[in-house]
Formats: sequence, structure tokens, C-alpha cells
Amino acid sequence: MNKDQVKGKSKEIAGKVQEETGKLVGSKNQQIKGLSKQISGKAEKNYGDVKDALKK
Repeated sequence: MNKDQVKGKSKEIAGKVQEETGKLVGSKNQQIKGLSKQISGKAEKNYGDVKDALKK
């Protein structure tokens, strides 16, 4: 795994935690921020996947 894959996955997990926390406290704003972070993390992980595939 390269650094983009690791950073992307950790951002994705943090976004999921933020979304779930928003659900628990009833904050739509936190839920949206969490979803946004998950999308950003997935994109970064996919970028890392492509970089990794091109090296092989």
C-alpha cells in the first residue's frame, strides 16, 4: 500500500465516525461533513490504487 491508499482509507474511516456521531447527536451538519470526508477519502484511496497498479 502506498501513502495515498493509507491516507484515503483513514480519511474514509474518520468520515464514517463523524457521520455516525452526527447521527447520534442529531447534527445534520456533522453528518454531511462526515459523508464529504468519506467521499474525499475514497477518491484519494482510488488515486493510490491507480498509482499502485501503474507501477506493477
